[in-house]
Formats: sequence, C-alpha cells, structure tokens
Amino acid sequence: MDIKYNILETIGNTPLIKLNKITKEIPATILAKVDYFNPGNSIKDRMAVKMIEVAEAEGHLKPGGTIIECTSGNTGMGLALAACVKGYKCIFTTTDKQSKEKMDILKAVGAEVIVCPTNVEPDDPRSYYSVARRLAKEIPNSYLCNQYDNLANRLAHYETTGPEIWKQTDGKITHLVCTAGTGGTVTGTAMYLKEQNPDIQIWAIDVFGSLLTKFFNTGEVDMNEVHPYVSEGFGEDFVPANYKMDVIDRFEQVTDKDGAIMARRLAKEEGLFCGYSAGSCLQGLMQLKDQLKPDDLVVCIFHDHGSRYVAKIYNDQWMMERGFLDVKTFKDIVSARGSKKLVTIEPDKTVAEAVDLMKKYDIEQIPVINGEGPVGAVSESGLFQKLFTNPDIKSELVKNVMEQSYPIVSFDTPVERLGNLINRENGAVLAKDEKGDLHIVTKYDIIQSLAK
Repeated sequence: MDIKYNILETIGNTPLIKLNKITKEIPATILAKVDYFNPGNSIKDRMAVKMIEVAEAEGHLKPGGTIIECTSGNTGMGLALAACVKGYKCIFTTTDKQSKEKMDILKAVGAEVIVCPTNVEPDDPRSYYSVARRLAKEIPNSYLCNQYDNLANRLAHYETTGPEIWKQTDGKITHLVCTAGTGGTVTGTAMYLKEQNPDIQIWAIDVFGSLLTKFFNTGEVDMNEVHPYVSEGFGEDFVPANYKMDVIDRFEQVTDKDGAIMARRLAKEEGLFCGYSAGSCLQGLMQLKDQLKPDDLVVCIFHDHGSRYVAKIYNDQWMMERGFLDVKTFKDIVSARGSKKLVTIEPDKTVAEAVDLMKKYDIEQIPVINGEGPVGAVSESGLFQKLFTNPDIKSELVKNVMEQSYPIVSFDTPVERLGNLINRENGAVLAKDEKGDLHIVTKYDIIQSLAK
C-alpha cells in the first residue's frame, strides 16, 4: 500500500509546470517549480522540518520543548506542522505588514502568534527578530530556529529542491530564477545546481527597499537603501548568514506594484494561484527576458499559495488604495459620461410625470427620492408592464407603484462589482461623490464602459 505515515512525508517532489501565455513572447522554455503543493502550501515546509531535525540531532530541541521563530508566515506554517507531528509547542513573532490570513492559519494549527511593528531597525527591541530572541532566553526548554542564519535552511534546498529540479529537467536547466529573502532557497538550490553544471545562471529577484541587491553588487551594507515595502516573503534589511553570494550571478529588483500585478496575471492567465513572491519572481524574469535564447530552459521557483493574500493582492480595494490596479470604477463611468444632473422624481408625483421624464431625457431608470434620500425607483420596463395591464395607472402616485430602491455603493466601486449588482430587480446602482451628490449607473453605462 502507498501510505504516508504522517503529513511531513508529503513534503517535496512538487511539480514543474510550463508557463504558456504570459511568457509566450520569450524564445526560451519557462517552467515553474510550484511549491505550494507542499502540505503547508509553501516551499518553507522543506527547511522548517530540516531545521527541527538538525536541532534534534544536535540536542538543541528536546521532547516537550517550544519552537520559537520570527516568520512572515510560511516558515511558521512548516514549523507548526512539524510541531504537531513531533509534539512541540510553537511561538511565532511576525510583522504587522503580513496578511491576516497568514496569522489566522498559524493560530489554526496551534501556534501562538505575536505581532510586531514592521518599520523598526532589526536590533530594535520591538522588532520581530528581537522579540523572538528575548522569548528564547526567557522560556525554558525552547529553541530559536533563526531561519536567517541557520544553515539548515539552505541545506534543505541543497538536499531536496536542487536535486528535484535537476532530475525533472534531465539536467538541461540553464537558468534558475528565485526571489531572495532569507537566502536559503536561492543559495541552497544554486549550490547544488552549480555543482552539477557551473554554467547554470542563478538570478535572484529582490524588491526595491531591500539592501540585498546593493550588497551583492558592492559588498556594502547600505541602510540608505532600506525603506518600507509591501511585498511579502522576500527582500531584507540585513544580510542573513544563509547567503553565499558567489553562487548567485545576478540580482534584479522589482517594484511592489509590478510583483502584485504579475501574481494576479498568473492566476488569471496560467491558472496558478500563487503568492506575492511568485508574481515578483516572474516579473523579474520578464525584466531580463532579452538575455534569454531559444535553447534556454528557465526554472522559476513559485514559493507559496495565493490563499495567503486574498485580502491583499487579490483584493481590488487593497490594490486600488495603493495605486496598483488600474480598474474602471463607478467614478470613472460618471466622469466619462460628463456632468449630467441626476434625474429623480418625488414619491407624490404621478406615473404620467415619470413617463414624461423618461421621454424627455431618454432614460429608463429613475430613482424615487424624498427629502431624506432614495426610497424607491421606477423603470421603463416596470411601468410598461403596469400600463399594459391597466392604462389608467397613469394617474396613480409613484409611491404606490414604485419598485425597490437601487443599491447604493461607494464612489470607487469597480465596474466588475457593479455588474454583479445590476439585475432584473435592480436596473441601476447609485453612489455619492465627494460632495455628497448622488449619481446613477445603469447596465447600459457599464456596457459602454467595457466596450471602450
């Protein structure tokens, strides 16, 4: 029987998947090592278990002990899974820029999570590095994994990720592209691949706001390079010990915006629902695509799953607030239509007056408004049905025949969301602008907007 005796035995041997649409203009073959197929949905499962195994072998972690780590979420998940199987407790420190989903998942698998501020120096007592070190000193029988300087991190990838890629490509890989954070994945994988073929190019992808790229190029740790960024899981404000820069051939930086947009493209165009670093990894490759030749075989490492970022890069509102997403909104439709005054009618007016307004302004939807705001609506289709069965209804008051009021949304609601709100019962949607004035968008407005 083919049985896994615990969840840890399912780690590794993740698939290599060809990219077809986004990279179609690149002459080389582009493959993705999709490591969200690991049980913890990220590549960090590999090194998390390895760090624990090494700590056990060296006597640093004893039965009933507590695992402590500072993590952006994925390493914590791998450690928590191992702790479940092996019987350890977990305490993780993380930063306040990490997605809520990551924190909730860690709690779901039994970990205690302590949130620390992002924008402080690494040696600040409030930083998630410092808090983890303090807890390790205070709590008896505890072990601080320290994924940044723990060389078991890169050893895990030297022993598993590298050999898997070499075997899956029959040794034909020419380029490895990987985001750079703790250094474990890119360094450990590169060390193995370079031993097999020194000509394999290793491209590390960094984010603007990280000091790693300048350190690679100059050997200088320049804190002036460091500034806040929203990308998660890669980039650093110090140089972890896991790095062995001589096995890396190039660093390339990408913006927060470009990485987020590319992650969304991966989901929509390739069916790969990946995390922030995957989008950034591919974006980095696209920036370097002119250096590739038809015979090249490129492997991009996609670290984790998109479920960790549903409230962030896969949320239109989050993307728009940061200027990352150029989507049409209610406001855009109104602006393109020009400054037309909203045609409304009061509930005590007659149906005949409503019909006259529709004819005069060539419209099909009219909000019914009293002194306090919208109370209902009248539509051409709704009135037609009533007039067809009872022509005398023309003298009836609007309040006696009106339909339900149109939904009211925010002025920056995306067009896609508006389309879901407009149906047979709701012929239009309302929103207030910055001045408090009401505007209307109908299904025809949306059709015209999407056709442009």
